[in-house]
Amino acid sequence: MITDQRMTEYLHSLESSQGPLCDRIEEEALKCRVPIIRRETAALLKVLICALRPKQILEIGTAVGYSALLMCQVMPENCRITTIEKYEKRIPLARENFRLAGAEDKITLLEGDADELLDGLSGSQFDFIFMDAAKGQYLGWLPKILKLMPAGGMLMSDNVLQDGDVVQSRFAIERRDRTIHSRMREYLYQLKHCPQLETAVLTVGDGVALSTRLGRKG
Repeated sequence: MITDQRMTEYLHSLESSQGPLCDRIEEEALKCRVPIIRRETAALLKVLICALRPKQILEIGTAVGYSALLMCQVMPENCRITTIEKYEKRIPLARENFRLAGAEDKITLLEGDADELLDGLSGSQFDFIFMDAAKGQYLGWLPKILKLMPAGGMLMSDNVLQDGDVVQSRFAIERRDRTIHSRMREYLYQLKHCPQLETAVLTVGDGVALSTRLGRKG
């Protein structure tokens, strides 16, 4: 979301290696146009995991497993990740990357539509949820996600500013993108006005919303 290319390149130059496997996954994903989180978003994600030390992480949108493996690098030893992916062609790649990382015992990959799978997770408590899937579905998933978050839990929603398009009039957006545009604007409104959440929207990467579930822990 930082529009100054020189600043973006400078921030990227400060980043160190994510390890041979994750560096290779990032390189191949960018080459094949597989959507993965941007470097500045990845840095924020890892810092949050380090600071919050969650016990159960839910990720919606596995892709090829890049962000799940980044979280694996810094999460507590007893933490486990449940990640959801619908796109069949990416699932074998993600599973292989988890195997290569030796992280199969720490990551559970659920195959299918998040809308259905989230219902099956009712009763679970995820103290960190990372949402990075179909942007037009965020709004519909929010009520289900709230049921999975304990007090003090955090929801991190990626790509919420849509390369800046979210601030544009719907008539300035290409017709095919107008539904996602309106749903994302409504999603951000709901996050900021939900009495159960305290939310900050950051211009990191393509826009990140951080939402904490209010209430007493335990």
